[in-house]
Amino acid sequence: MSENAISAQGVGRVYASDSGAVQALRDVSFELRRGQFVALRGRSGSGKTTLLNCLGGLDSPTSGQIKIHGKDISTLDEAARTQWRRQRIGFVFQQMGLLPSFSAYENLDVMARLGGLPRRERRQSIHECLELVGLLDYHDHRPYEMSGGQQQRIAIARALVTAPDLILADEPSSELDSETTHEIMGVLKTFVRERGVSILLSSHDPIVSEYVDRTLTLRDGQLMGAGEAPA
Repeated sequence: MSENAISAQGVGRVYASDSGAVQALRDVSFELRRGQFVALRGRSGSGKTTLLNCLGGLDSPTSGQIKIHGKDISTLDEAARTQWRRQRIGFVFQQMGLLPSFSAYENLDVMARLGGLPRRERRQSIHECLELVGLLDYHDHRPYEMSGGQQQRIAIARALVTAPDLILADEPSSELDSETTHEIMGVLKTFVRERGVSILLSSHDPIVSEYVDRTLTLRDGQLMGAGEAPA
């Protein structure tokens, strides 16, 4: 397997609009090593979500190449890309997207089924992930019965249930207070260190800088710089 979880070369994304072409990404190139925790920064409209969607196969770049663990995802047709995404990529979204009428266990079970986990493995994986985020005792709780921080931890557990190689997180702490943000970032860093998962997380929150290994900055769709986190 490639030492790079992500290799992006010259990635561009252009959208058509009534007023003409909109260049959402411009010649974005970077690499993210396996087992690395990287923050993606930039103002609203800078292209962060577009980049995450392209990396996760939810959108396709207009130009350039994206390899995830050495696989050029542009070579996959839509059905193969969907299956690859369900099995190999974990998504954590700002709005979490938990099914409100489903328990925590059932929310993870849906993702495990979509990811093709055999029935005998699903229960074990769900229990392990809920235990990792400290919410095994909440397995039968529905989202409205949990705090915002607990819901976000369930969303993280859901992203991990298929044992993905890469987690893409889009502003996962934007609705959380600082104490809960520290809690969530600590959980994510533990996954990186103990499981070798690679994480690319977009965020405006300065707290995130305390936990990541590197920071990438987007401005008007262009990558402006990358730095190592302070020791």
